[in-house]
Amino acid sequence: MITEKMSKRTDKFERWLVKKNTLVFISLIISIVAFLAIDNKSITLIDSYAEKLYDQKVEAIYNTETYVVEGLPETVDVTLIGRKIDMYLAKQLSNGYITVDISNLKEGTHKVPINYEGNINSIDYELDPSTVNITIYPKASTTKTATIDTINKETLDAKLSVSQVTIDKTEIIIKGAEHIIEKVANVRALVDIRKLVDPAAGVMTLEEVPLIAYDTNGKVVEVEMVPSKVTATINIESPHKEIPIKPIPVGEVQFGKAISSITSSVAKVTVYGSQEVINKIEYFPIEVEVEKLSTNKEFNISLVAPEGIRALSVKNTKISITLGEEITKEIKNIQIETINLDSNYKATAVNSVTKTNIIVKGTKEVLDAIDETKVKAIVDLTGYKEGDHEVEVIVTGDDVKASYTPKTTKVKVKIIKK
Repeated sequence: MITEKMSKRTDKFERWLVKKNTLVFISLIISIVAFLAIDNKSITLIDSYAEKLYDQKVEAIYNTETYVVEGLPETVDVTLIGRKIDMYLAKQLSNGYITVDISNLKEGTHKVPINYEGNINSIDYELDPSTVNITIYPKASTTKTATIDTINKETLDAKLSVSQVTIDKTEIIIKGAEHIIEKVANVRALVDIRKLVDPAAGVMTLEEVPLIAYDTNGKVVEVEMVPSKVTATINIESPHKEIPIKPIPVGEVQFGKAISSITSSVAKVTVYGSQEVINKIEYFPIEVEVEKLSTNKEFNISLVAPEGIRALSVKNTKISITLGEEITKEIKNIQIETINLDSNYKATAVNSVTKTNIIVKGTKEVLDAIDETKVKAIVDLTGYKEGDHEVEVIVTGDDVKASYTPKTTKVKVKIIKK
């Protein structure tokens, strides 16, 4: 009975199994199960990945007071490999640290491994490079006197200048391998004026000034220095001087006319520069072009700082010129003087011409006020050597409103050695 009943059920199952729809459904179920299994395996694979850490600092373990090591890299790249959760924990706890332990090595050349130590043991890593060739030298030392380089002085206000810079330590101990410290030609303290806060006239202090060692070619030599930085004391000055503005006409006004007055709307200007330069300046000349000028005129002039002057208190002025009728005056028997002759020579006049008369032109008011003792006739002997020379006579006077012309335009001089 049981066999008959099972036989009937088997027949029914076989008839159901061979149906087309049944096979389709079975195939679909098998496909879904296979997909889920493979997808789950893929997630497991994806859960492991790699991350690269660039420029990780290397710590070398050795006696730094006794040895110098060459060939050690300052940084390496580290590739971490592991599950995502482990990588996350590693980042939260620490990135680890990289060491080269050479504390047991002696002088000479060695190939040593670089090690990475992290907090998560389940993470693998790769280092680039993983080993390095190093050379260990005994550390030597010597002493150098530091010099001072003051840089970026041009960033100061134009009215300020650096007069003196000193540092608190000048004797610097340099340490390193003997063949390296032998290359050191000098040690310089680089005092950067840009690092001063609100620079002003007076004494200022700049701390943490770096010291740099150079060879004879000006290239940096990497050595240890004690101290490695110094403190600089900087004296800042503001040399200045107030001088009168002196307008100087250039050219000749219209025939029959002369300059009656020439004045500046700004009478004085303060000049800023080195003390040596401003000590030599007595007035500030402003040249005004008056060629063929026929009527009174006002000129707007921009002041240009002469060489050696960094700043001016004013930048513009107005020069007013008034004209009048020209008259002529003759000043007689002005001694002809020589200037700028080399001290190894002396000059004498040929044909005994030692004096000249001078024709002065200007308005009556100007000529009446001229001090004849201030009118000079000179010959400039700059660069002249032994022999006979014909030299031009130059006339100067203290009133620029007048024009001066010597009757004797050239003289002959004889130059001989003393």
